[in-house]
Amino acid sequence: MADQMRLTGPALPDALESLERCRDLVQPALHDAVGRLHPSVGRMASFAFGWCDVDGVRRGGGGGKGLRPALAVLCAEAVGGSAADAVAGAVAVELVHAFSLVHDDIMDGDERRRHQDTLWKAFGVGPAVLAGDALLALALGTIGSTAEGATAMLSAALVELVEGQAADISFEGRPWAGPHAVTVDEYTAMAADKTGSLLACAAGLGALLGGGGSDAAAAMSTAGRHLGLAFQAIDDLLGIWGDPSVTGKPVFSDLRRRKKSLPVVFAATVENGTHAELLGRLLDTAPDAPERDLDLRRAADLIARAGGRAFGAEQSDGHLRQALEVIGAAAVDLTAAAELTGLARFVADRSH
Repeated sequence: MADQMRLTGPALPDALESLERCRDLVQPALHDAVGRLHPSVGRMASFAFGWCDVDGVRRGGGGGKGLRPALAVLCAEAVGGSAADAVAGAVAVELVHAFSLVHDDIMDGDERRRHQDTLWKAFGVGPAVLAGDALLALALGTIGSTAEGATAMLSAALVELVEGQAADISFEGRPWAGPHAVTVDEYTAMAADKTGSLLACAAGLGALLGGGGSDAAAAMSTAGRHLGLAFQAIDDLLGIWGDPSVTGKPVFSDLRRRKKSLPVVFAATVENGTHAELLGRLLDTAPDAPERDLDLRRAADLIARAGGRAFGAEQSDGHLRQALEVIGAAAVDLTAAAELTGLARFVADRSH
């Protein structure tokens, strides 16, 4: 799987160095923002970022890889601005991302994220909702005093994110096969909103705050959306075939949740009829049925044979190429553009 999902280009350590540099720049401001919250809410937010345990005891690391803040910073540099220009936008986007994960985990009933309990599992649904709301409020406050148009860009991304989540939820009630089944085009539109919107916002905000103007911001936003689609395609592959030690989720996690992810939707479309109905029956096996794990394995094999696994990898590669073309055309600082290209490839390579 790793060979199928890895693309050629700058070595990953270069991207990791970029992430570390951007994280070192953005993390202090992110900590300052969270520190303005009520202590109990701040503790939950810190737990969500991985900065502390349930009891509030600080621990090293945490906070994820910081892809979105790094994208904002590198896009600012790529259009000729400085890294410092993008810090407020990077913090705002990361706060919105954290807010969305907290609420998504509640809606999906997910109990684990980043190798620890999700916020609602650790603190309860009500407190987790409150913490998510606080993160969103912080994001809006952080971006409000920056360049003209920044708040509107973040607000538009939030609307798209909600629309994408609403579409994703609506897919749950749709059949696996037949005229009312979810199509690949519908799924792609949902992913462009749910996942692509925030990466588009990060890239666009970085370009805007870096002084690139509206055209540069629009171009980088387009690149970010393509990266979001590449990211989601790989995420869908990992949701079925990913290594639990890497993903932090059980094997076949998306199949266990009956999630209509890209490989499943593609396979059901290609195999519409008997095979699609069989796929639906395998995925609808009761969670406590003795044959549940075997049926999930059969479903994963059927999806792969129908081309769903290969299609997901092809979609990720295609969207990455489109993102890189836009970056190459919009960037004015070639050194920063090269670093941004390395990050883009890293985003589309989730095998590490």
